[in-house]
Amino acid sequence: MSSGPRPGALRVALVLLKVGVIAFGGPVTHVAFMRRELVERRRWLDQETFLRMFAACNLIPGPSSTELAIFAGYRLAGWPGLLLSGALFIAPAMAAMLAIAWAYARFGTSAVAVAALGGVRPIVVGIVAWALLDLGRRIADRALGIVLAALTGLLSLLGMNPVLLLVAGGLALLAVRYGGTWLRRGDGTGCLSLAGGPGLVLLAHGERLPVLFWTFLEVGAVSFGSGYVLFAYLHADFVQGLHWLTPLQLADAIAIGQVTPGPVFTTATFLGYLFAGVAGALVGTVAIFLPGFVLVPFLDRIVRLEEASPPVRTFLDGVNMAVIGLIAAVTLQLGLSSIRTPMAAVVAVACFAILLRQPLATPVLVLAGAALGLLSAGAF
Repeated sequence: MSSGPRPGALRVALVLLKVGVIAFGGPVTHVAFMRRELVERRRWLDQETFLRMFAACNLIPGPSSTELAIFAGYRLAGWPGLLLSGALFIAPAMAAMLAIAWAYARFGTSAVAVAALGGVRPIVVGIVAWALLDLGRRIADRALGIVLAALTGLLSLLGMNPVLLLVAGGLALLAVRYGGTWLRRGDGTGCLSLAGGPGLVLLAHGERLPVLFWTFLEVGAVSFGSGYVLFAYLHADFVQGLHWLTPLQLADAIAIGQVTPGPVFTTATFLGYLFAGVAGALVGTVAIFLPGFVLVPFLDRIVRLEEASPPVRTFLDGVNMAVIGLIAAVTLQLGLSSIRTPMAAVVAVACFAILLRQPLATPVLVLAGAALGLLSAGAF
């Protein structure tokens, strides 16, 4: 950590608010902007400390870039820094999502919106397919990882709970690598309608709030590996389980998450509004980010535990392998619901190919898909 004077909580939080406003393009962009602001420009953290902090954030569930903002606030300004930095980093994306959800609920079935979203949905399939390949490359044990991911994806398609599949993935890798010896020793550690009047969205479905809170809290507490695994949970809970969402609406939510700044987990804001108005947006946002705020102060201890315990590292490796399977399953489901014409298939493949060379191009690609949908109405 830098030896310079410690900044105040508000000063740190305002810098992270700036990052939350300008950082389009996902976690990689968020981290790059944070490094520029905190390490290069202000020298509040040194490079080695910053990178160690980011690596630590990948050991806990939730959005790693948001947790890095929370962790930076905590390291630099204690508990006030933790709360202010996290809240202000999330706030711009939350506000943008709330405004877009309001517009989507009122105009999402108009001819213009239908055409634009028709062009965006194949782009979403290409984005998620690229994320699947990008994450898959990072698996150290390629053959075992493919087998475990394939089994997880198959079981997900058959309707198994994604949380149970992640736990099973970790336990399966423990069993393979340790041959059961460690375990025997006992050392174990309804579809939403958007056609109602404008006033109804603000007040309707208040009875859904407890379900919303618990569901998004669970998602925030178990989302290891990538923000894209979030969509596997959303599909399992809200499309297959509660039937509050259609596959096409999920594709729209993913697309909107790609063109707003800040964390993709503010998809909870968008969906919470659709499910239960402004109250639902607030409940969903608080619930999905709450685990990060709770876990970040314990990160140093978690890192020490992971470093000292090979079985813990093995379990997390298994969880990450299972994450690949969940993303593969949601990619297939999104593809089946979103790609219905040859034009849509060509757009999805082109998007995938572009992202292989330009990984930060997702916002531009989503906007290009919308424009193509408007220009080629009916082709999708």
